[in-house]
Amino acid sequence: MVTTIKTPRLTLRKWKPRDWEPLVRYANNRKVWMGLREIFPHPYTEKDAKWWLGHCNADPNQHHFAVEYSTEAIGGASLQVLNDVYQKTAELGYWLGEPFWSQGLATEAVAALTDWGFDQLPIERIQAGIFSPNKASIRVLEKVGFEREACLKKSVFKAGQLLDQWIFVKFRK
Repeated sequence: MVTTIKTPRLTLRKWKPRDWEPLVRYANNRKVWMGLREIFPHPYTEKDAKWWLGHCNADPNQHHFAVEYSTEAIGGASLQVLNDVYQKTAELGYWLGEPFWSQGLATEAVAALTDWGFDQLPIERIQAGIFSPNKASIRVLEKVGFEREACLKKSVFKAGQLLDQWIFVKFRK
C-alpha cells in the first residue's frame, strides 16, 4: 500500500521520530486545538508528541500522515476505517499549524488523501465531523466536493461550550 502521497506543494507521509519538534511547535496552539477532539491535548507538549509518534502507526485501520511542506511536518491528516456495520466508511481528520492557514494547503492535503483513500482502501464513503464554528474547515471540505449530510445539534462539548457538529461526506464515484 502506498504510504507517501505527493501533491504540487506537499508530501503526505508516515510520521517519523524526528517530527516531534515541529509537531509541538504547530500543535501547541489553542486555535488548532479548538477544532479537534480531546485526544489532541492542549497545551501540547514534547511528551504528547512522542506518545503520538509511537501510537500513530499501531493500528492497520488507521492511516495517519504527516503533512510535510518545505521539508517540515506542518500538520496531520488521517483516515480511520470504521468497523462493524460501518466498515465501508472511513473518517477523515486533518489539521495544519496556524502559520499555514488560508494558503490552500489544507484543501490540497484533503483532496489528495481523499483520492488515496478511495484508491487504496475498501471503502465507499469518507466522512468528516466539523465543529460548527470552524468555517474554514467547512470550506475546505466543500471545495474538495464533500457535501453536508447532517447536523448533530449540541453534540460536541468543547472549551466549556456545547456546539453543533456538521457531518460532511464524499462517496466513491
